[in-house]
Amino acid sequence: MQMNASYTSFVALGDSFTEGMSDRLPDGGYRGWADLLAADLAARTPGFRYANLAVRGKLIGQIVDEQVDVAAAMNADLVTLVGGLNDALRPKCDMGMVRGRLEEAVTKLAPNCGRLVLMRSPGRNGPVMERFRPRMEQLFGFIDELAEAHGALVVDLYGPGALGDPRLWAVDRLHLTTEGHRRVSEAVWQTIGLEPRRDWTEPLPPVRPVSWYRRRSSDLRFARKHLLPWIGRRLTGRSSGDGLMPKRGDLLPYPYEL
Repeated sequence: MQMNASYTSFVALGDSFTEGMSDRLPDGGYRGWADLLAADLAARTPGFRYANLAVRGKLIGQIVDEQVDVAAAMNADLVTLVGGLNDALRPKCDMGMVRGRLEEAVTKLAPNCGRLVLMRSPGRNGPVMERFRPRMEQLFGFIDELAEAHGALVVDLYGPGALGDPRLWAVDRLHLTTEGHRRVSEAVWQTIGLEPRRDWTEPLPPVRPVSWYRRRSSDLRFARKHLLPWIGRRLTGRSSGDGLMPKRGDLLPYPYEL
């Protein structure tokens, strides 16, 4: 991989992970790793352009149907695609369908961009992770195969394990904190051939274990505020992204001040 590669345009596709939840901005919106990466790339390249087509809650079929053709037509230097995990975390999931739609996306995107980047997504350590780990690893196996077949890069956010630390995850236990997104941005930065600036895999300092009472209280708050609404949306066929448009739907010049 060429070091200090040059990129003049970047398009990000995906779901809430790429939209930037839960890296909250003062205006109530979200920033996230893709915006951070775009800001750093823009600081190196005058006239840099950026689009973020990701929308929270999207399944892989929706990402392919709504985002892939749009991104392919932009012919950007750099394209990132992260999808399929929302499918894999559902109780019933056709992994053959997920593989097929991912392959469709990669087949369309790879010839129409300078560099395609895929990801092995991080997972928060805990019982949910253990329950879905085999399916997640099956998904990551698909991603590795597709990357090899189509000359794409893979950012491995899963293998090193650093991003599994619960302290890097927001209170909803589904999305990364600001520090988590900063680490993802650095991981992508290094993967696309740019000089490392920090060790994104460095573990957080050890802390004193939380008491049983505080853990249970936290679990109850999480279930009431986040888990039950999530289950309700699944049962009624709704999504947190229903009716939302991408926050940056056009490939336009991007200021690097954030």
